[in-house]
Amino acid sequence: MIGCLCIHGFTGAPYEVEPLVAYLKDKTDWKVVAPTLPGHGDKLALKGVRHQQWLDHAEEELKLLLEECEQVYVVGFSMGGLIAIYLSEKYPVDKLVLLSAAAKYLNPVQMLADIWECLKDVKNGQLQNNELYLRYKEKVIVTPVSATWQFRKVVISTRPLLKKVNVPTLIAQGLSDGMVPPKSAEYIYQQIGSEHKEIYYSPAAKHHICHTGNQKGLFEKVFTFLTASSRVS
Repeated sequence: MIGCLCIHGFTGAPYEVEPLVAYLKDKTDWKVVAPTLPGHGDKLALKGVRHQQWLDHAEEELKLLLEECEQVYVVGFSMGGLIAIYLSEKYPVDKLVLLSAAAKYLNPVQMLADIWECLKDVKNGQLQNNELYLRYKEKVIVTPVSATWQFRKVVISTRPLLKKVNVPTLIAQGLSDGMVPPKSAEYIYQQIGSEHKEIYYSPAAKHHICHTGNQKGLFEKVFTFLTASSRVS
């Protein structure tokens, strides 16, 4: 059996990767799991949660898959991509997929464009229909500063591991991402130790790459990458 661990991002939940999870489940008989990291989910409770708890939780989920499956793939979105790097350096993962991985963050040009769209929607009375506003308004209010520092610790602790990762890796990045700039994907590509590594750019995708832009193209690329020269059982 093949197992696939899909890890969501900071202040997020499994819904961030759910479209890809559903696609893989429809296309295969793999065991695909998308756990909820401590303090995350539909209602955030991040106060007092340490970054090591996120790493440990993902690690336990991976161990379960490794015990049950002959091959295991890890997919990580945003901060989940950094956690996926951590796991791939530490355990015998067969393939790694990084979606909008936050090795570097904040894309000022795209962020200004997104803010401008919000302002236009305010003027037109359409703010409640603005996806970016709806997605982030509550998170900004309920996310403690301490949690943001824990996120930074994940970034700081995983960057040095890139050169040690030697599994085949697909790096996917939206070019309209206001949170993680394309230079993050380029940085990972240059730093990661994998001999087999690819970058896939989705021009219209924003940060939530599984929900925006050319989803079909992205999912097909991920599926092709994971199944290439692999024995599906």
